[in-house]
Amino acid sequence: MDIASRIATLKQRVDAALTHCLAARHGRPERLLEAMRYSVLGPGKRIRPVLCYLTGEALGLDIARLDAPACAVEMIHAYSLIHDDLPAMDDDDLRRGRATCHRAFDEATAILAGDALQVLAFEVLSNDEQLTTAAHLRLAMVRRLAAASGIDGMAGGQAMDLAAEERSLSIDELAAVHRRKTGALIQACVLMMADLAEAPEAQATALATYADRIGLAFQVRDDILDVDGDETAIGKRVGADARLQKATYPALLGIEGARREASRLLDEALAALSPLGSPAAGLEALARFIIERRH
Repeated sequence: MDIASRIATLKQRVDAALTHCLAARHGRPERLLEAMRYSVLGPGKRIRPVLCYLTGEALGLDIARLDAPACAVEMIHAYSLIHDDLPAMDDDDLRRGRATCHRAFDEATAILAGDALQVLAFEVLSNDEQLTTAAHLRLAMVRRLAAASGIDGMAGGQAMDLAAEERSLSIDELAAVHRRKTGALIQACVLMMADLAEAPEAQATALATYADRIGLAFQVRDDILDVDGDETAIGKRVGADARLQKATYPALLGIEGARREASRLLDEALAALSPLGSPAAGLEALARFIIERRH
């Protein structure tokens, strides 16, 4: 499978759906909407929406039913990046090769853009314009995304990450941080699709394991790229983790040890997909892409 082409095609699909969600309407503050569009529709791989689409494909779902959850997870991801980049958090000037939201606009607008994207995600997910998804399934997905976004997921992981700055972590403690900060939303992508498909427990368990491993592998690869990545390709400055004295996989394991850890996680992710058989080929290809990517 040419995963790069699949990602490009699915990125076009979700971008069209996101553009519809973020259309100008009477009464919408123009500057706030511009900041939201800047953050969501700018350059990016759209790994999380792609994960929704490929999981839906593996479970036999109609792709037309997947646009709302795909948009919702990308909005949540974009909101988290806006807030992570703020001076009170990571204080970054660059994101995806251009100015971060608070630099392109201002801090107040960036905070509001993140807030608005977070709640818009749940509005989109709970509203089914085509009336093709039963209310109890939409509610299940809302619950899943909310849990992945809050104190037991992304927000909690970010708090743990901030608390861990300038102190030593074990490899298990580091994994616990990233299972929340990065992995929770990635796992929600696949489990929302399992909710929507009302998948058997064995399939949901397999997908949860797969997502857990690729979520960690994604972070390991990010940590590696922060050490030896091409700044132009990555779209942000490298070496930020070292400057902030953050615990990372290369810092704990060395660069080669981190690469071995990513390979181990990939093997476990691929093994977890075996109950889904050939329909999961797209998920297998995406897992490989995650640890081989250059940005």
